Formats: sequence, C-alpha cells, structure tokens
Amino acid sequence: MKFNLQARVVAEFVGTAFLVAAVVGSGIMGERLAGGNVAIALLANTIATGAALAALILTFGPISGAHLNPAVTLADALEHGIPWSEAPAYIAAQCAGGILGAVVAHLMFGLRWYSLSSHSRSGWNLVFSEFIATFGLLSVIWGCSRLRSGAVPFAVASYITAAYWFTASTSFANPAVTIARSLSDTFSGIRPADVPLFIAAQIVGALGATLLFRWLIPNLPDSADELLVPH
Repeated sequence: MKFNLQARVVAEFVGTAFLVAAVVGSGIMGERLAGGNVAIALLANTIATGAALAALILTFGPISGAHLNPAVTLADALEHGIPWSEAPAYIAAQCAGGILGAVVAHLMFGLRWYSLSSHSRSGWNLVFSEFIATFGLLSVIWGCSRLRSGAVPFAVASYITAAYWFTASTSFANPAVTIARSLSDTFSGIRPADVPLFIAAQIVGALGATLLFRWLIPNLPDSADELLVPH
C-alpha cells in the first residue's frame, strides 16, 4: 500500500519523536537509578533504545520506511528509494520530531522543557566513531533491506545496541537525534558546539556505505522502494 506524502511525513515526525524520547528518557531514568554507576546507566540507555528501535521500525516502516534519520533519507534518495523532492520534508519532520521527543522526555521527568547540553563530546576519535557508527548502520540497512528485508527491524536494533558499546561516541549515527540531544543537558546530551562535526561524519559514513553496497550488490535493482530503516 502506498501512503501519501503527508502521512509518511507525519509517520517520520512521530517515529523520530518517540525514538528521541526513548533515548533521552531512558538516559535520565538510568542515571537516576544507577547510583552514580555510569556503566549501568549506559546499559539501561542501550537496552531501551534498541528495544524502541525495533518496535518503531515495525510500526512505522510500512508507512514511511521508518527512516527516522536524515542520513538514511539522503542515502535512500541517492538510491532512488525516495524522490529528492520529498527528502526535505522527511528531514524537516525528523528534526522537528526529534526536538519534540527531547521536550517530551524532559516534561515526563519533571525537568525544564529544554536545556542546552554541556556534555562535551569533542575530539577526532569521537568524530571518527560517528563515521564508523553510521557507516555500519547503513551497511546493515542496505545489506538487509536488499537481501533480507524482514530482518531489518531486528538487525538495526541489534546493531545500535552493540554500537553504543563498541564506539567511543556511543553511536549517535543520526543527525536529527544529534540535534535533539544538544537540547538536553542530561545523560545523553551533547554540546551544541560538537554537533556540526558529528553530523558531517554521519553523512559521510552513510554515503560511504551506500556507495560500497552499490558496488557489492550491483545486480539488484537500483531502487529500494521497501526500505525499512532508522536511528
């Protein structure tokens, strides 16, 4: 079933809002319950994010493709899965939804509706981590969506759960989520000053993986109309 652009954009908005609410909210809850143990807080954050991802992809995937991520939308447009004319609407909805998700998480935990993050995530090692995290995410997406599309929700959720731990940046891998997290001075936040390099690394990583899989799987159709993805 083909949904109109308005329905797909709303799905991207709501899905990204829930994704960020899960990321930020579980970070707040984890930090409050961990008693100062950062590893336990991160574990709680990781489990909640991975579980939410699987559920959100299964829910919104059939409607919009569940990109929930501007880097994914750009990669999909590059592969003709979504028209370039529709990509700006997807990206705007994702960014706006992400910001709403951060606000919702703050209000649920009795915090001020927004707060600029002071959590430093600077250094080229973290920027490189974001390149690796996003390259890996798009590799999982392209490999599964073109060969085993039914596995995408669980593969993406599993990858992000793992990438929280094997990347130094804890795998943001999503420009919309990165922007939203800069508006949250909580466990999952990132300083606004660190956002531009994170986003640049994410976009380069996404494009790199897209070009790699265009070469690895040259005999499949160029388009990926049933792309089901996010984070």
